Formats: sequence, C-alpha cells, structure tokens
Amino acid sequence: MELRHLRYFVAVAEERHFGRAAARLNMAQPPLSQQIKALEAELGVQLLRRTTRRVDLTDAGAAYLNRARALLAELDEAGREARAVSAGTLGRLVVACVGSATYSLLPLLARGLAEELPGIDFEFRGEVLVPTQLQYLADGSVDIALLRPPVHDPGLRVVELRHDRLLVAVPQDDPLARRRRVRTADLAQRDLVVHGGRPGSVMRDLVVRLCRESGFEPRVRAEVDETSTLVALVAGGLGVAIVPAPVTSLGIAGVTYLPLAGGHTVPLAVAHRADRTEAHLHRAVAAVRRLASDH
Repeated sequence: MELRHLRYFVAVAEERHFGRAAARLNMAQPPLSQQIKALEAELGVQLLRRTTRRVDLTDAGAAYLNRARALLAELDEAGREARAVSAGTLGRLVVACVGSATYSLLPLLARGLAEELPGIDFEFRGEVLVPTQLQYLADGSVDIALLRPPVHDPGLRVVELRHDRLLVAVPQDDPLARRRRVRTADLAQRDLVVHGGRPGSVMRDLVVRLCRESGFEPRVRAEVDETSTLVALVAGGLGVAIVPAPVTSLGIAGVTYLPLAGGHTVPLAVAHRADRTEAHLHRAVAAVRRLASDH
C-alpha cells in the first residue's frame, strides 16, 4: 500500500463517482479504478459498492474513510511542521540572562521575541551567573545565553551586543552618596558585596582586578549569586558594590548609584553553541541582536 492509494480512495469516497474523482486527481478513470481494486484486494475487504450511476461506501469503507482522512491530515500537518521548522518559524528555545540583563533586557525580549517569532516557544531564565550559563549551554539545557564576556570556550559563538558603564552602588545614607563620582581607590577601606566566587564569575573577577589595579585587595563582606540580592544588601548597609548600569532598573529603595571614575565598562554578549544549525535558533539570535541594539 502506498500513500497515493489512500488519497485515491478518499477522493472516490468523497465524490461518490469515479469520473469526478479522476478529474479531481488529474488522472484517467481506468487507472483510478484499477488502483482502488488493488487496495481492496490488499485489504481483503470491499470498500466501495459500485453501480452504473454512483458509488457508495460499504460499512468497512466508511470506517476506512475515517482512518484514511485522519492519516492524511496527520501527514499533511507533519509536512507543514517540517517546512516551518526548516524556515525557522517553529520550535522551542530556552534563553538565559545574567542578572543585569534580566532587569534591562528580559522584559523587552519576552515581548519582542513573541511578536517577531510567534511560532517559537520561548522559556526564559533570569539571574544566571556566567559559569552556570556556560554549563547549561554545554549540556543543552539552555539554547541562547546573554552573558558577560570573556568566554574562552571555542565551542561557543559569542557576539557582543553592547558595553554597559560601571557604577558604584552605595547605601543612600553613606557619605559617598553625596559625591558626583567615585574612584575605585575610594573603596579601599570599604566592605564590598560581590557576585559569587565560583571560577569564571565575570563581575567578581572584574571587581577584583579593578581593586588590585588601584593598589589594594578587595575587602569582601558578602558573596551572592543574584544581582537583586546584591543590591538589597547594599541598601541594607552591608557594603558597597560595583555593578553594570542596567542594575538601576531594579528600583530598590535605599541605594544611590554613582559613576565609577575612569569610564570603565563591561560588555554584554549573546552566545550559543557554534555547532547549532537550527534555523529557528539563528532567527532568534538575530532578533535578540536587533532588540538589544535598539534598547
């Protein structure tokens, strides 16, 4: 049995006439009649009751018609789905964001990607540190990551989106809050709140480097994974923190943000595995780049 036999049978069953069915199928009537007979012979049942004026379904034919229609509909849907996947308009993707991108970009991405790529099911994960993002990209639990370079994995494709200014977050009642800007050297005798110290934590490594370049070792009071927790601890007077400018989107009361002298910035990038070839992933990455550049 071949797929065409099902289509032939459905056409005859629906038209109840071999001539009209043949015209619908753009074929001659004799070959159509022969194919239906071959189908009945293979099944071992009579599907159609033929008269000189019309064709009727037997009980077996009526039952077979229902199944044949369902099978053809499933096959047609499978074809449409395959074409959509090939065109990159259908699929599922998990997107992870570092803390500051969670507040500044995630709302924009959630709305923008849904509007631009409505056939793709997106899942978003916020407040994910870079080392964890790299692990998730490697094991496939995340498809696209918005992270802070540097990234030294040759198996990833990393494209910078923008550079964010560095600010110093201080408690609102701290004497530093009255300044116009803060130098890294001004933090030499201050307790610092930093991101988690696991290997590869980009913001923590950056803060340590800036302190050492200013001639002192950072005095770390607390290490946290979530940027929101970091800022909350600053508001609570536990210490000060060096953060990317988008963190101000959090809107936590009790914190003042001051420019860090020297014009220091930290890059934000989008990353995915270099061996990923799915069209919907590459369309989503292109959309992320557009949306981030407009923000």
